[in-house]
Amino acid sequence: RRSSDLLFIAALLFSTLFYGKSIGLNLFLFSITTLIVLFANNNNDFKSKRTIIYSALYLATGLAVFFHDSLVAICANFVSFFTLIGLLSENKSSIYVNWLNGLYTTIAGLFHRNFTVNEATQKVESKKDIDYSHLAKLVVVPTVIVIIFIVLYQNGNPLFSDLIDKIDFSFINIQWLLFAGLGYYLFSNIHKPVIVEPATELDLSTGNALSKTNKFSISKLKQENQLGIILISLLNVLIAIFLITDVTFILTNMDIKASLFSSQVHSGINALIASIVIAIIILLYIFRGDLNFYKDNKTVKRLAITWIILNALLVCSIVIKNGQYIYYFGLTYKRIGVMVYLTLAVTGLITTLIKIDKVRNIWYLLRLNTKAAFVVLVLASTVNWDYHITNYNFNYAKSMDFKYLIELSNNNTFLLKEQAESRSLEQDSVKLIEKKYNAYLYELSTNSWQELQYDNLKLKTK
Repeated sequence: RRSSDLLFIAALLFSTLFYGKSIGLNLFLFSITTLIVLFANNNNDFKSKRTIIYSALYLATGLAVFFHDSLVAICANFVSFFTLIGLLSENKSSIYVNWLNGLYTTIAGLFHRNFTVNEATQKVESKKDIDYSHLAKLVVVPTVIVIIFIVLYQNGNPLFSDLIDKIDFSFINIQWLLFAGLGYYLFSNIHKPVIVEPATELDLSTGNALSKTNKFSISKLKQENQLGIILISLLNVLIAIFLITDVTFILTNMDIKASLFSSQVHSGINALIASIVIAIIILLYIFRGDLNFYKDNKTVKRLAITWIILNALLVCSIVIKNGQYIYYFGLTYKRIGVMVYLTLAVTGLITTLIKIDKVRNIWYLLRLNTKAAFVVLVLASTVNWDYHITNYNFNYAKSMDFKYLIELSNNNTFLLKEQAESRSLEQDSVKLIEKKYNAYLYELSTNSWQELQYDNLKLKTK
């Protein structure tokens, strides 16, 4: 009964927060509401440090949306939501299984808990002994009969007819109620998270260690070892030559013409990024099985570790090039994305090195790297990128795409206004800033309490 009341209140709050409203403070308040519902129905799970950490990350992403209503922050909040729900489904499962369980629970948790598939008849059957036809009768039959008698009494009594005519139901917003119903369905799904099988069971039963197979063959492993030595040796020589020429290019062309540098970076960075991905795939293939247990594999292992280190140096080379590109042409989301990817690439290289050295399986890499990607997403959501892109491009970049800054979200609007007041900008640029600033002021002034942002508070202090 208490749980049902809490779900009903949460549903009304859901509709109050989101019906006809844009994203702002409401997403943070929804995050708090979700945690209250989850804690009330799964309080034992909240004794786990892991659950507390993921709850804190979920709240942090909701707060990030309030401070800067960015797409990255909203996406991070959704992913954190699915992660937390999935964690409560099974505390010991990997993060990618958390996402699967979280998504499944959000969509179909209520049906999963109350219905099952009969394997013999291939029909969906209720897990609870509920007479749904009787419930329908309890609602439909009295409603129809009451309506019939109201019509009869209206014809038989003028005063009663006037009383009925004065009843005004226009205050009832059907769409708002339907939205509340959607909220009730959502909270009914997630309040008791469910598990997707057999994915969860498979994840729990699969460790990180690599085991020797029954097909262990010395002769075949000797051939694989020889192939690995030749292939990785050649790749080491090739990447070493590339790095030498690349460093030479960077050191001797620090003041290269901007247009030529742009062309060189565009044609080179994507290829280098792809080469790092392929490098990891090749190493995973070579060390996929019994070669890890071959007694004469020390040479191929050392060559592989050398190649990983050289690939890490290649990442440093790309960072320098991307940094120079940012210096010449300014900061953009695409260039930030390259840095984010390189961070994940380094993580992939390090975990691949550990996998080879400690004899781990592919699941180990998947678990660690998906967790790293989640952490990077959450950290990225806490940064107001539009503000920092604008600030950097005005103060440090040698050239700047002003149109790009104008087309960014409103998170940089106040900074653009400050720059217009403190710098001598072209008249057309000032007009564009004024247009964006005035439109944003109107948006902030018309925000309801559900849509409030941090900029609403900043505006009041000005």
